[in-house]
Amino acid sequence: MLPLLEGVRILSVEQYGAGPFGTQFLADLGAEVIKIENPTDGGDMARGVGPHFLPEMPETARSVFFQGLNRGKRSVTLDLGRAEGRAAFARLAAKADAVATNLRGDVPKALGLDHAALAEVNPRIVCAHLSGYGRDGERAKWPGYDYLMQAEAGIFHLTGDPAGAPSRMGLSVIDLMTGVVLGLALVSGVMRARATGQGMDVDVSLFDLALFDLNYIAHWYLNAGAVTTRLPRSAHPSLVPCQAYRTRDGWIYLMCNKEKFWPLLCEKMGVPELGRDPRYARFPDRLRARDELTELLDGLLSQRTTAEWLAAFGGAIPAAPIHDVAQALENPFIHARGMVETLRSAEGAEVTLLANPVRSSVAARPSSPAPVLGADTEAVLAEAGFDAAEIAALRNAGVV
Repeated sequence: MLPLLEGVRILSVEQYGAGPFGTQFLADLGAEVIKIENPTDGGDMARGVGPHFLPEMPETARSVFFQGLNRGKRSVTLDLGRAEGRAAFARLAAKADAVATNLRGDVPKALGLDHAALAEVNPRIVCAHLSGYGRDGERAKWPGYDYLMQAEAGIFHLTGDPAGAPSRMGLSVIDLMTGVVLGLALVSGVMRARATGQGMDVDVSLFDLALFDLNYIAHWYLNAGAVTTRLPRSAHPSLVPCQAYRTRDGWIYLMCNKEKFWPLLCEKMGVPELGRDPRYARFPDRLRARDELTELLDGLLSQRTTAEWLAAFGGAIPAAPIHDVAQALENPFIHARGMVETLRSAEGAEVTLLANPVRSSVAARPSSPAPVLGADTEAVLAEAGFDAAEIAALRNAGVV
């Protein structure tokens, strides 16, 4: 059986994190993703991002950051700032299903990467665009980055301890989520184009995605005027117990988000009478008593280690240890799940990466490390119908 997206060809004009994360997802699922990179500036800037590099890898593929966003792709060097480069790109687009861009909002049109520019050579082409603030409107020319979106969309205000400064999330999660949504939009567009014969532009922006992620927090404000704020211990705004608690050797996070879990938790902690106490019977009661219950549960849970409590809960109570990054990646469970894979380059160099989380009953495409800059230029051009003389001319002119 073929991989899920076998036969889908995508030209990606992308850089850094958000776009590459989304197209890597598609490559993992079997799509052919061809990175189009400028031959004059070192290609995707992520190729030089440190601080960690793999000295055994070819020079332009040594960045661990780059490897984690571009496995399974092909690389073609092509200068889209020149007319010859844009003409060559159009010939590639004639045999592609989609174009994915990750550029400032006003750039795709300027480079001829939208549907209006490419429909003449391929009316079925889907042009999927990821930008900071959208391709139209007053901010189309603004540069945009993840942390700016978290700040303006209210996410800083929701993150961290209320006694400290507003904080960003520990990851560039808006970049990553917007990349995945770019992939969803692209595949949705390709499905429609294959059914109707008509391509289109589809857009997603970091700003819109950050705002959309507010979800129930936004809806509480829009419908009830409620301004949710950050709480101590990363607590849920209305459900108790749902926060971090102290154990003998660290912390544990409990998430008893159904009423049935409260009496069960009390039973597992050896205080079943607490689960029957009318002062804490329902979520509204426990919310009013949050501070009191925090002190009470800290005292009870501090009698054992986090591991001992997890063993006692036996998977019946929604609970998790609070790990640092090393502990998270050394967790035997992630290896049992096959969530870490080691890839080997043609030169024999190895890189260890997190595996794609999508599971399917059909075959997965064997993965490969991220490509060396321009590794597939001649092969891809030849597949698009360029003869040896044309390729040589482009190379001599510095277009590829």
